Amino acid sequence: MEQFQIRTDLALETKERFEEDHVEVRGVRIEKEEDEKRELQITKVMIETENGAKIMKKPRGCYVTIEAPNLMEPDEGYHREVSVKLAEILCHLIENRVFTEDKDIKVLVVGLGNREVTPDALGPLVIEHLHVNRHILKEYGKYAMGVDHMVSVSGMVPGVMAQTGMESGEMIHGIIREVEPDLVIAIDALAARSTKRLNRTIQIADTGIHPGSGVGNHRQALNKETLGVPVIAIGIPTVVDAATIVNDTMKNLIEAMEEAKVLPTLSGSLKSLDEIETRQLVRELISPNLNGMFVTPKDIDDTIQRISYTVSEGLNLAFLNLAEYEKKPGKDTKKEF
Repeated sequence: MEQFQIRTDLALETKERFEEDHVEVRGVRIEKEEDEKRELQITKVMIETENGAKIMKKPRGCYVTIEAPNLMEPDEGYHREVSVKLAEILCHLIENRVFTEDKDIKVLVVGLGNREVTPDALGPLVIEHLHVNRHILKEYGKYAMGVDHMVSVSGMVPGVMAQTGMESGEMIHGIIREVEPDLVIAIDALAARSTKRLNRTIQIADTGIHPGSGVGNHRQALNKETLGVPVIAIGIPTVVDAATIVNDTMKNLIEAMEEAKVLPTLSGSLKSLDEIETRQLVRELISPNLNGMFVTPKDIDDTIQRISYTVSEGLNLAFLNLAEYEKKPGKDTKKEF
């Protein structure tokens, strides 16, 4: 049944799948927050036990999801609000993971993905818009910039194995030995289970990332165990499995047939199938031409450019806020976002 598993990188969607099947996952806690002013929904999925991690098939840690329904719209004000919220969440995670008293931190931001494949170009585009300053601080020092505290930011785009012949993790390892960052932030495009979340959802996780896992192309994990420093992952789903679209269409068809009272026997038979059986049927119907195909919206070119600015702006704001926060007396590193 593994080949019929729903592919998704979002912890929220994995948790929702168990809820739909009325299965309680022990060791997994979920918290939801409505930000009505910004028209955002924030969901925290916390995997607290090894049992929860085994069932969810994700490492223990915190997965924060920002659902922004209007993220695909060219509304600069709305994107600014999303960037501010992203910065708040990043500050909280960074403060709890790497902050030490009176120490400037060094951050390495990694843009994962293939610049030549538009849905996979999120990471490289974010690095293009990022305000890197490590070279300036190394040359002139922070006091030449008129500040007492700075977050040293460097960025890299390792490309993909087909372009370099090397694992991204191998390249990042070498950079870490030279740069010695306190934290790595990895940016990557994700796969979603639901079409409504494409390019409208941002996931931030303090557990690192497994590049390509959502599309079945598993690469070396990037986390504290493999790199030696904490890793925060930021991802936006840009593709969905073609079988998911067909499956959702079948569900809508069944509901429409029931309401119209057309072919009740057929609709009843289809409705009796569980999710795994339904997806197996779907894959058999679309095989071999569409099996394993992933789909992205037609306006992905404009969208990926727009949301890459949103993510990079969130990172820039977070680093600026951390530098300012480090100067404040009596800072509380455990504050909630």
